[in-house]
This record gives sequence, structure tokens and C-alpha cells, in this order.
Amino acid sequence: MQIAAIHAFLTRSYWAENISLALVERAIAGSLCIGSFAPEGDQSGFARVITDYATFAYLADVYVLESHRRRGLAARMVTALHDHPDLQGLRRWMLATSDAHPLYAALGWTAIEDSKPFMQRHFPGVYGRTQS
Repeated sequence: MQIAAIHAFLTRSYWAENISLALVERAIAGSLCIGSFAPEGDQSGFARVITDYATFAYLADVYVLESHRRRGLAARMVTALHDHPDLQGLRRWMLATSDAHPLYAALGWTAIEDSKPFMQRHFPGVYGRTQS
């Protein structure tokens, strides 16, 4: 994975704006990652799964650079993660998205119908603070 390229994209994303390079490095180190690469070798997309490899997976940081979109790369990366041998038999996968519901619906994801059991701790401004 080209961490500098991933960081460059994430810092301008709506979900990770201002995230530090050190935090991206830690997140990648603790995740199962997949990337797409242009013919010249530059990273054109990325996705990662945070998981216990037994019961649960959280899909995060899925992106494809604007110049490489509309080619099915995001769907192929997510499908590759779905099919990954270490991620079989999990009870639940989750993700959060503001704008890619059709992509995930086409891959078998559904909205949470009864969100009542789910709770969160959310700190939306955390990436704007000093991080290590």
C-alpha cells in the first residue's frame, strides 16, 4: 500500500478530513487492506476491514481516485474483501457511508432496519486535534 497516497486522499475525504499520517499508518497496520493500482503503479483506490476474523468486520476508507472512477474498482475491491478466505463465516459486517448506498446495495448490503440495538461513541472533530 502506498501510505502517502492513501493519506493524501483521506485528508480531503468527508470522513477523515485532517487525519494525520501517523494515524493512517496505525489504522492500516491494524486492518486487512486491499488496493487498486493504475498500470503505471500508482495507487488508484483503497479499502480496509477492521475485524476480529471470527465474528465481526467493519468496512472502512473505501475510495477510488476521481480519475479512475466508473470502472467498477470499488465494487471489485469490496467483493475481494467479501471473498477473502480469512473473512468467511463472520456474523456481521458493518460500514458507514453518506453517499455510496447504491454501490453497497448492489453488493448485498442492506440498511439497518432496526437501529435500536446499535449505539455509538462519535467524536467528529477528533482529526482536527493533535494526534499521535
